[in-house]
Amino acid sequence: MQKGKINVQTENIFPIIKKFLYSEHEIFLRELISNAVDATQKLKTLSALGKYSGDISDITIEVTLDPEKKTISVKDKGIGMTSSEVDKYINQIAFSSAEEFVKKFKTKSESEMNAIIGHFGLGFYSSFMVSEKVEIITKTYQKKGETKAVHWECDGSPDYTMEDSEKADRGTEVILHIAEDSVSYLDEQTLLGILKKYCKFLPVPIRFGNEKNWETVEGEKDEHGHDKRIEVEKPRIINNTSPIWKKKPVDLKDEDYKNFYHELYPYTFEDPLFWIHLNVDYPFNLTGILYFPKVKRNLEVQKDKIQLYCNQVFVTDSVEGIVPDFLTLLHGVIDSPDIPLNVSRSYLQSDPNVKKISNHITKKVADKLESLFKDSRPDFEAKWDDIKVFIEYGIISQPDFYDRAKKFCLLKNVDGKYYTLEEYEALVKPAQQDKDGQLVYLYATNQHEQYSFIESVKARGYDVLLMDGILEAHFINTLEQKLEKTRFTRVDSDTVEKLIKKEDALPSKLDEDQQKSIREMMEKQIDTKKFTLAFESLSESEMPLFITQNEFMRRMKDMSALGGGGGYGFMGEMPENYNLVVNSNSPVVGRLLLEPDPDKVSAIIKQLFDLALLAQNMLKGKELAEFIRRSAEDLKI
Repeated sequence: MQKGKINVQTENIFPIIKKFLYSEHEIFLRELISNAVDATQKLKTLSALGKYSGDISDITIEVTLDPEKKTISVKDKGIGMTSSEVDKYINQIAFSSAEEFVKKFKTKSESEMNAIIGHFGLGFYSSFMVSEKVEIITKTYQKKGETKAVHWECDGSPDYTMEDSEKADRGTEVILHIAEDSVSYLDEQTLLGILKKYCKFLPVPIRFGNEKNWETVEGEKDEHGHDKRIEVEKPRIINNTSPIWKKKPVDLKDEDYKNFYHELYPYTFEDPLFWIHLNVDYPFNLTGILYFPKVKRNLEVQKDKIQLYCNQVFVTDSVEGIVPDFLTLLHGVIDSPDIPLNVSRSYLQSDPNVKKISNHITKKVADKLESLFKDSRPDFEAKWDDIKVFIEYGIISQPDFYDRAKKFCLLKNVDGKYYTLEEYEALVKPAQQDKDGQLVYLYATNQHEQYSFIESVKARGYDVLLMDGILEAHFINTLEQKLEKTRFTRVDSDTVEKLIKKEDALPSKLDEDQQKSIREMMEKQIDTKKFTLAFESLSESEMPLFITQNEFMRRMKDMSALGGGGGYGFMGEMPENYNLVVNSNSPVVGRLLLEPDPDKVSAIIKQLFDLALLAQNMLKGKELAEFIRRSAEDLKI
């Protein structure tokens, strides 16, 4: 037996490793299995090169749990190690890295530690985060020289023992004796969850116990005449060793992509809209599949659905900063050996390879969207309502993306017609300009609630966009900055006569004194703190009274409600303020001056005001019930 003291200057490095090596202790299992996979892949390579002639038909990695002994073991059938290799790679190299880690720790703050962890080959020593003792039993694949099996043991101090051992087959087994503060990992379902999270696409089969399944017995019937089925116990293989992102697109069908999508997201029942298969080998290595899902109203629900892998080993599903923010709405898998495995997300965000990968993914997404638009515009338009949130989010959050997206970004009007930004400018330029020569893009956010306003402006020959998405307030704001001499105005934010230059403006039928009289009548019944009265000369067929809201104030309030109101977060707390527009050419308004009965004047104003509130969906509760009752009374003969 060989006893030794690991050559480290600190009395005990393991408390530091245990606390600071990884933020999530469950990663110990990922690290040990990754090492086992590496050892197995090396053996396969040696076999392919003719340098190993042994049997490699079964290379399954086995994970074993023994709750009574409080042990977890990971056993591979890879290349194994000789005693000198154990001494070199476990006692010297890894512990030297550990010592360097400790020295760095002494000079860094706790927050800075995350950025340096990836520089140390400490994967094996992550086992001490959950263990009070770790054993290694290993036997080399080599037939000549030092071929005896080796047993190494360490209790988390600088002292270790190493001796010859009995082991029939090649490979390495790591046995963890779980510490009292980590006994939660001795639960079978907990361990199975960790394995499925980190290892479900590793390239070597991984077995964790057995599972029961029902199988049909061919040629036999049960007592009811049905095919006989029996319960059988089979090895539980937890991973798919050949995920489709590692295959060539030419070898895959649409059904393969859809099936894999549902394998990734088993609780998602809708198929993806389309997908992008990534396959790059220069200037970096990158494979993966990104899916465009149907986006729901809650953007936060959509995030954290891209899974990041390094050589099929799961790294994280929190990819903000690794891929552009707007692409975090996509689903799927990104796999790259150029992404460091043993690092925190903050380190990934500053890694130059990650930035190159991020830029490439943005380009591939833009290429895909542009090709879909060019190749089949009708099909692209049919998908627009589902994919527009990706494009709008990209334009809002990624300035460079706009230069590509403006070619395929569409605007949809209330009649269901689609236009590119260039096409829509050409459509409205002849008629929709204000007195300063700015284009006025009229839009509605709810086609049903704003119906009367939509019909009013359409009757004048103007076009109305439908902008009812969850990002529209921010998107409109961004477009106003991108498009020259263009502003967006909701159809109910003001009268068209005030918005758009018109040569044949109607004269008012009420002079200043008459308007003053009507104002006084209305102010007796209307809360002037919430409503500002204004008179405008409109067509006799227009509503006598209607309500508008300042475009800027309403938009800032909408943006603030969604988040990121451009510094106007206080808008959500501001009281609502509306304009009450009086049509000075309405016969009903003129009648107020001729009515001698004050009670009838009050009744008319109340009815007109309630109709204006109703048009804006602002008449509710008791006031709505009273309006209905009063209207029913007026219908009685």
